[in-house]
Amino acid sequence: MSDPKGESEAARKARRGRNIALAAGLVLFVILVFVVTIIRLGGNVATHGY
Repeated sequence: MSDPKGESEAARKARRGRNIALAAGLVLFVILVFVVTIIRLGGNVATHGY
């Protein structure tokens, strides 16, 4: 492992950028799964007439 105290400012910014991109991707994936779930449930409710 690298020593976080000894890393350069550029490496710190690069790591922070990767972390933000990873977090954004995870949030988008969760939103996508939620939207697809709601659409599928809505289709079943309309089909069965509940």
